[in-house]
Amino acid sequence: MANGITFHTRKWVRPEDLNANGTLFGGSLLRWIDEEAAIYSIIQLGNKHVVTKFMSEINFIASAKEGDLIEMGLTAIDFGRTSVTLRAEVRNIFTQESILTIEKIVFVNIGEDGKPQPHGYDHITYTRDRIPLEITKALI
Repeated sequence: MANGITFHTRKWVRPEDLNANGTLFGGSLLRWIDEEAAIYSIIQLGNKHVVTKFMSEINFIASAKEGDLIEMGLTAIDFGRTSVTLRAEVRNIFTQESILTIEKIVFVNIGEDGKPQPHGYDHITYTRDRIPLEITKALI
């Protein structure tokens, strides 16, 4: 674990993920991070209605090339009244080299009216207890 981050999501760098230099396109990587951070926030806040509010400076440290396997890690670093703040790191599985870090990604919990809504949480969960009820009820 790097700086409290648990790595869960892995991606295979494929030809369609490359830029003109033959390395991983930053836009593809940011899309993957935003999607993974949204999923992480949904589980942490127990609501499938979350939105990206803010991303701090994005620090590209290294790149990856076709065929590399990368892993993305996230951890909640702060819970606000209506938000959760995450830290992200991406690394190359083969080299263990850090590819990118984002110190702060803020997601906001949204209510039925489309406005920020308090979520009532103040700590990370590693269980599935917070999966939104409307989803789990449909499975029963």
